[in-house]
Amino acid sequence: MTGWQHIAGPDALNLDLINRAEKLIAPYILQTPVLQSSVLDSIANAQLFFKCENLQRTGAFKFRGAMHALLNLTAEQRKQGVYTVSSGNHGAALAAAGRILGIPVQVAVPNNAPRVKKENIANNGAEIIEIEPGMAAREAFIEEKRTQSQRLFIPPYNHPLIMAGQGTAALELVKAVPDLDALISPLGGGGLLSGTAMVGHSQSIPVFGIEPELANDAWLSLQAGSIQRARPPTSICDGLLTSLGDHTFPVIQTYVKEVLLVSENEVIIAMQQLWQALKVMVEPSSATVFAAVCKYPERFQGKRLGLILSGGNVDVSRLPWPVTLLEKAE
Repeated sequence: MTGWQHIAGPDALNLDLINRAEKLIAPYILQTPVLQSSVLDSIANAQLFFKCENLQRTGAFKFRGAMHALLNLTAEQRKQGVYTVSSGNHGAALAAAGRILGIPVQVAVPNNAPRVKKENIANNGAEIIEIEPGMAAREAFIEEKRTQSQRLFIPPYNHPLIMAGQGTAALELVKAVPDLDALISPLGGGGLLSGTAMVGHSQSIPVFGIEPELANDAWLSLQAGSIQRARPPTSICDGLLTSLGDHTFPVIQTYVKEVLLVSENEVIIAMQQLWQALKVMVEPSSATVFAAVCKYPERFQGKRLGLILSGGNVDVSRLPWPVTLLEKAE
């Protein structure tokens, strides 16, 4: 496949597209490590393999999809530039990929996005435009740009080229760790979960998507059989506050075994445990996967599980637990 083409339906994404994406982006991405912890295994009563996309370039899996998307642009599209809307991780990824390939990038960012994510975008050379939080503001910005600019919109997740790029993380994981009993991925707009689901399907590995209770639009969408709009942005999992798209929803409907919900408190506890045991920084969205393994032992205990830690861009001044410099010193 060449060019930025519109492809629809649950069959648009397939393992062949993910395999081709893996080869195309290989010179640009990091093949992130898979970490284990006997402490976390003991807590979950399972064998856990953490795919550390928090250590990916720009600190999240999003760099995979962004790079794959830009590598498929024509010369004319590259010259005209691109834009996107992002709470942070996709914007930073697109900015970094654009800088590498010489493509101008513009990013609309919710004004309540964590400072570290805004800085990550700016430090990678993109132009930032602040907008109000929520899907309505995102959609209004996209529509305005569509009618007034020649730049091409690169969605954060809702396109097969993006989904295929994100799926390469799971592809690396199943190659590194044989005989997994399940793959577990955070669920926001569904790009990472869609790619993971396709990889899992090809290996006959069940795939679970994990969503915060306060941002459970995907869970509601599967119950209703149609896409439900994202709820007001109240969850600390700022990377998961978007609705499913018309590309991601049918893939998730078809290939994901189950979507499970976790509470804010469960996410905070899991985040603390991951920091302590793995010695790496993960953001709340990433911690959902470990929270779910602990919450649903009837599904996961005693099994070999591949968990994708989606990102590690945390504003340490806004950690979801009270820590002060004085307390650290004591």
